[in-house]
Amino acid sequence: MQPDISVKHLNKTYEDGFQALKDINLEIYPGEIFALLGPNGAGKTTLISIICGIVNKSNGDVKAAGYDIIKDYRKARESIGLVPQELNTDSFETVWNAVSFSRGLFGKPANPDHIETVLKDLSLWDKRNNRIMSLSGGMKRRVMIAKALSHEPRILFLDEPTAGVDVELRRDMWEMVRKLRKNGTTVILTTHYIEEAEEMADRIGVIRNGEIILVEDKARLMSKLGKKELRLHLQHKLDKVPGELTLEPVELSDDGYELIYTFDSQQQQAGVARLLRTLSDLGIDYRDLQTRESSLEEIFVGLVHE
Repeated sequence: MQPDISVKHLNKTYEDGFQALKDINLEIYPGEIFALLGPNGAGKTTLISIICGIVNKSNGDVKAAGYDIIKDYRKARESIGLVPQELNTDSFETVWNAVSFSRGLFGKPANPDHIETVLKDLSLWDKRNNRIMSLSGGMKRRVMIAKALSHEPRILFLDEPTAGVDVELRRDMWEMVRKLRKNGTTVILTTHYIEEAEEMADRIGVIRNGEIILVEDKARLMSKLGKKELRLHLQHKLDKVPGELTLEPVELSDDGYELIYTFDSQQQQAGVARLLRTLSDLGIDYRDLQTRESSLEEIFVGLVHE
């Protein structure tokens, strides 16, 4: 399968000598939701801007929908819809006119039915005749997404799409993104809301200091790098971890009523069984136990700070 986005040995160095991207290699395939995660200044926006033709690369090869972003700029750009971080709307225009005009910028003939569908999918239909300046921040964000979808791109970049959006609107946008993927659109998402990536993404890419340090299927990533935690709620308080347990990764809670055992999610359960046998041999009773797995946020923080 030919990737919708192909990036090979991409570098970007600014005039002041700062290298924003270092030998980036990345392929994103049709119909997938790809989440690009990284701390501020990691290079996420620079990478997106180069693919979208906004920032010039220093060297390397980049293709969108099979078109080289330099040699076939127009065709490559026509295949892309971009929702940037910054709110940048035509304040005095109506929603309908702004979205329709955006379609015309790509040389597409008028298609009122498509514009109507986009506005309804984004819950903007009732606002179609409102001036954009009168809308809330969340609604303005939706208008930007509508403009990006106006020319029916096969690839959609969402750079922090839910920044400043309330929880209800955020979940509506998640549903919209899933619908786009179902219709065959490739979605590339950058976000600071890690639960957003955990909820929606098929694959995760992590960028740090201008380098891609990991690209992995989300489920496999959480399995490989995640931790599991077993919490035992004790019948009686302990003053310290018994000496027989010091070889295990066991901690005692501050109040002395919980033992916390942490282990790799890929590790066999032998360690848990051994722990429980040892507690039984020591006569330490527990009234309840709970297990939990690492969230994507915890894995991401660990990757970035390692």
